[in-house]
Amino acid sequence: MKILAVLTVRNEAAFLLEWLAHHRAVGFTDFLVFSNDCQDGTDTLLDHLAGLGLLTHIRNDGPYHKGGIQFTALNDAGKMDIVKGADWILALDIDEFVNIHVGDHTINALLTALPDATAITLTWRLFGNNDVVYYNDTPVTETFTRCAPVIMYWPWRSAMFKTLYRNDGTYRKLGVHRPRNPESDRLKTARWFDGQGRELGEDFKTRRLFSDYGRPNYQLVQMNHYPLGSMESYVLKADRGRAVHSDHNLGTDYWVERNFNTDSDDSIHDIAPQRSVILKGIYRDAKTMDLHTQAVQWRRLRFKELMQQDTSRALFSRLLMTPPSRLISQNDARLLTAHARAGLKSPQ
Repeated sequence: MKILAVLTVRNEAAFLLEWLAHHRAVGFTDFLVFSNDCQDGTDTLLDHLAGLGLLTHIRNDGPYHKGGIQFTALNDAGKMDIVKGADWILALDIDEFVNIHVGDHTINALLTALPDATAITLTWRLFGNNDVVYYNDTPVTETFTRCAPVIMYWPWRSAMFKTLYRNDGTYRKLGVHRPRNPESDRLKTARWFDGQGRELGEDFKTRRLFSDYGRPNYQLVQMNHYPLGSMESYVLKADRGRAVHSDHNLGTDYWVERNFNTDSDDSIHDIAPQRSVILKGIYRDAKTMDLHTQAVQWRRLRFKELMQQDTSRALFSRLLMTPPSRLISQNDARLLTAHARAGLKSPQ
């Protein structure tokens, strides 16, 4: 069975090897990676890894379709043999790690637990900054273990998901959060389940982007989402720009709405032994290690350069003054949710 991960990256070579090793350990058999406009050697590292047979790399240098860089990549992906030949597909980002809680913590174990599923929603669990100021070349999954509570009431984006789906022709296009362009006749046999093991309603088959909040969603599987990293890395992320909404600047509002550190979750370490074996194998290649080291050095030099710019220096200063955790009571969260529903159009 071919299980495909589709990834788009820019200036993220320093995190690539951990991400790749983890998802190989989880059970993904194939990787399709798009890169664009890289200054840190991400594209060069991907070319090298492709030469080793570890992934397929496409340089996504434009021109871009309506919707931007990531949408262009995913639209182009649908035309490729590696996508057409996949049995299951998941589109995800470099700061997202699949975390399976059943069996041997692999995709096969998840599919065994949900044998009738044709699509499974992997709901985000937001992992905070852990008060880490400076970037270090250490595994993301080991550095950041503080996170949001299991049950969230606000913000609604905390319940967004990515979708692992059977590539059986029901959907004709890949999407950032869910497959798109469904074949109406095939929707009748589609069966969507969430990470808790519940079968989902009809609206999930065509339009939903997030799970229902105010209840647990992680019993079988979750998507560990590390959107912030260290404060230093966040400044570099702001400099890089957003993958989907490239015209939206990253500031302290994005940081505050994702910096949850109230709980602790190290369940992803269950797969760490397998990941470590795979990573050691990758590290044995001298050129791979050299390219990784160059990417780490690039991040440190780029941060020093950004500290000479007023905008980046101001952002870093604000992060240093931001409280370490976004502490909010369940009662306050319910009030926020009620006000949002009363005053705003529901994002559903």
